[in-house]
Amino acid sequence: MSPDTEDDVVEEGEVVEPIGHVRVVYLGPVAPHWEVQSDYGPADVIEQFRERVLARLVLLPPHDPQFRRNSERVVRDAEREQLALEWVLDYGEETQA
Repeated sequence: MSPDTEDDVVEEGEVVEPIGHVRVVYLGPVAPHWEVQSDYGPADVIEQFRERVLARLVLLPPHDPQFRRNSERVVRDAEREQLALEWVLDYGEETQA
């Protein structure tokens, strides 16, 4: 590895400041099930992330077995994009982080 790129490497366990925030909200049992909201961050990064999230979750309610696998992919994607991710799965109840 060249000395110029060593500073760009993020060591495992190191906390990286998020560049944006997204909230994935479960809308209920009738499709579309999901909405992706953002409080801050680069619009192009958020929009591309939103498209990928909706593609992974399009027909999956939270109780579907495939949801767990796909939600883990969403979490990894958010980490790669340096986005703070929040899930709101309690349809019809008070929002909790």
